[in-house]
Amino acid sequence: MNGIALASGLVLSIVIHLPAALAAPVASGSGGAVATISAQASESAMRILNQGGNAVDAAVAAAATLGVTDPFSCGIGGGGFMLIYLAKEGRVITIDHRETAPASASPALFKSDGKAIDFDAAVASGAAVGVPGTVRGWHEALQRYGSMQFKQVLAPAIEVATKGFKLNENFFHLTSGNERKFQQFAPTAALYLKDGKALPAGTLLKNPGMARAYREIASGGVKAFYEGPIARAIVEAVNQPPVAAGASVRPGRMTLADLANYEARIRRPLHSSYRGYEIYGMPLPSSGGATVAEALNILEGFELKTLPRERAEHLYLEASRLAFADRDAYLADPEYVDAPLPGLLSKDYAAQRRKLIGERAAVKVAAGDPYPYQDDQSVPLRPNRERLRRESAHTTHLAVSDKDGNVVAYTFTLEDWGGSGIVVPGYGFLLNNEMTDFDFEGPHPNVPEAGKRPRSSMAPTIALRNGKPAFTVGSPGGATIITTVLQSIVNYVDLGMPMDAAIDAPRISERNGEASSVEPGFAGSAQARALEARGHRWDPKAEEIGAANAIVFNPDGTVTAVSEGKRHGVGTALVQKRGH
Repeated sequence: MNGIALASGLVLSIVIHLPAALAAPVASGSGGAVATISAQASESAMRILNQGGNAVDAAVAAAATLGVTDPFSCGIGGGGFMLIYLAKEGRVITIDHRETAPASASPALFKSDGKAIDFDAAVASGAAVGVPGTVRGWHEALQRYGSMQFKQVLAPAIEVATKGFKLNENFFHLTSGNERKFQQFAPTAALYLKDGKALPAGTLLKNPGMARAYREIASGGVKAFYEGPIARAIVEAVNQPPVAAGASVRPGRMTLADLANYEARIRRPLHSSYRGYEIYGMPLPSSGGATVAEALNILEGFELKTLPRERAEHLYLEASRLAFADRDAYLADPEYVDAPLPGLLSKDYAAQRRKLIGERAAVKVAAGDPYPYQDDQSVPLRPNRERLRRESAHTTHLAVSDKDGNVVAYTFTLEDWGGSGIVVPGYGFLLNNEMTDFDFEGPHPNVPEAGKRPRSSMAPTIALRNGKPAFTVGSPGGATIITTVLQSIVNYVDLGMPMDAAIDAPRISERNGEASSVEPGFAGSAQARALEARGHRWDPKAEEIGAANAIVFNPDGTVTAVSEGKRHGVGTALVQKRGH
């Protein structure tokens, strides 16, 4: 194993075991740092750091625990994107372990009689399940960049799954919203419902099946998941969904070969610059890095810090609108679609797009033409420029750094809340519905194909300044991930907000629609009225947008970990204290 060298020296850590209701969303210090939405997950990461593990080891430990405590957003039945800054080498790398379409997939996957099937029916089905990538991604991270084995980093999660944890109001709320889906599958209902209803807050939830899965991975490694009994259980659950009496869902067509052949991809990060920062994000098939970068390129032509807040926010919304128009037109799995990334990320192209921004809000702008702004100006078949399906907003993000300066920004998912709704019998983890992240109808670059990875919006981001980490930020939220990360960066870099304020600020998400998504309580505010005067319109949501986590690397050598202070339950930030 090629682990990151661990510097010698005594490190003292403070880990406060608090109930979630008392979790602290901001912490500062001079050692390793972690920010997640779960107190148990943050404590798991800190436990690994205390044992001498590095940021990669701690990130996997936190992620495994989130699979227990935040099982409707993430887990080993899904996939994700990990961004890593390697301090010793001074470079950023990425691990793409996005779920992949089985070999049986085709553009007609979600069609019946030539027409797209109902979206909700597609979600709660075996056909919705892509080949999970999470465990392979963890394996690659640990083997290439970690210093510990699965046995060590999975131990905290096994303990939480075995002993159980008390459900909070947010968990109850999420389960209640999924009752109808969960009722369709017997093992899911048995684990998360009682008499068909959500378990109340305060319930001690144990998951012996997930503990069993983690133990098998800890002892047998990655093959235990992709070639052993777990693999066989996944294939059976996909192809013959374990439905409750009277329920009927669309089966999938996954094989053991689909699982055995799954590969994580080590990719070069997408790189851009913004006001003296070097911004690193995920490359395709995640559209997050490219869309954030294009929007920042557009905004760089405006001196936002000198403008009234409402005008700065207007420009943020319009830059996001333009970038999303291009995202929907061009971006997909790079192994299947030749996306014009050099043109889209050109500063000259951004200057042309910037000219389209006026003093009033536009409505559904057209995609631009980036081809003249890159060396290869050949134009492939132009894709459909309309987004053809809705996107779910249910993912999780974590941030970890260690005392040696390594940084991990990690976003992973099941796609919808609770994924497909299918718990793998005997193993306690939910399977994703990532196949519904494809467009159901074409022509479009993001239609299903065998072995293809659906386009994502995940945008884990690491910013360097003078070659050293300055901050990292990321969020869940489907397509609103992009706008949450973009708005957080603008708030922090341009508007001068501390990172906790940048994250806590009311979120507005413009994705080239007729109205911008806003959080409860925003419509009718003075901020909203000022933007309405410029023609902006709102689509109020019933829940908060995103759940960001960040770490700031301060000029004096200290770090500040920041988690959500109000959305989806209070997150937990922890920082080590360096011994002297």
